[in-house]
Amino acid sequence: MENRPHILVDADACPVKDEIYRVAYRLDVPVTVVSNAPLRVPQHPLIARIVVGDAFDAADDWIAERANRMAIVVTADILLADRCLKAGATVIGPNGKPFTTSSIGNAIAVRAIMADLRAGGDRIGGPAPFGKEDRSRFLSALDEAVTRVLRQAKA
Repeated sequence: MENRPHILVDADACPVKDEIYRVAYRLDVPVTVVSNAPLRVPQHPLIARIVVGDAFDAADDWIAERANRMAIVVTADILLADRCLKAGATVIGPNGKPFTTSSIGNAIAVRAIMADLRAGGDRIGGPAPFGKEDRSRFLSALDEAVTRVLRQAKA
């Protein structure tokens, strides 16, 4: 995987797996779906499934260990995104919003504040429901990211 673009998916709660497969088929990029429990994945040479077990952060650790400049990581996990960015990977949330080295610090800070509020008993709302706009934004962001990494691989 080191010298070829690839997509790593933090898959247990990922709502855009079908979109990932569509982009992978069109652009001929391998996908590794990483989860704690067995998930159905298409039987296709580009798609691999890794079940890491239920140990705490096992999927995150597997993905972070393999993240590199040729990886496009799909995750909603801010701390995993940070680890992957530090390894040089491109990271996209399922809503299509990229995690970048410029934005990750703020995302981590907001995560910590929200955790403190919840721990203090404050009732705070969660994220907005996942919608068609999120799915569309994700498709565009993933297509752009894969195309960019493919160009880097050829350079």
